[in-house]
Amino acid sequence: MLYHIVIDGKDYRLELAENQKRWSCRLHGRELVLDVVVIGRDVLSLIVGNKNYEVRREFTATDVHLWVGNVRYAAEVRDPRSLRARKIRTGAADGAKKLVAAMPGKVVRVLVLENTAIELGQGVLVVEAMKMQNELKSPKKGQVKKILVSEGAAINTGDVLAIVE
Repeated sequence: MLYHIVIDGKDYRLELAENQKRWSCRLHGRELVLDVVVIGRDVLSLIVGNKNYEVRREFTATDVHLWVGNVRYAAEVRDPRSLRARKIRTGAADGAKKLVAAMPGKVVRVLVLENTAIELGQGVLVVEAMKMQNELKSPKKGQVKKILVSEGAAINTGDVLAIVE
């Protein structure tokens, strides 16, 4: 899979493939030999060549950071669908937009009421999935036309949770 990664504002092109529980990696077309072991939630032990790194992922309210040892980096990962995702985030597409569940979970909070004006990126719902709470944000500036779930509701992957016009 091809990824476009931004680390502290610098762009990288990364190709990853898993083959028989081993990872092959190409960074800007240069082959890297990796040995990766998950040692905890959001923590990897990564061996590149003969060097070992502990890499931790940290989510803040607005960003994702990677810690390599004691050094913190701002990180953004874009997959091949990122152009579509950026258009949605900027509200570039017209018409109603659906907030869809990315994975099974439970609705913890509904942050806005139906027929409420909403800004791009404003929180609409809080969903708990895999023991983490995630705020689902409005894909565009507009009005919340419909909230299709209530607090405490169980949701499945692909369920439409809200509609913003």
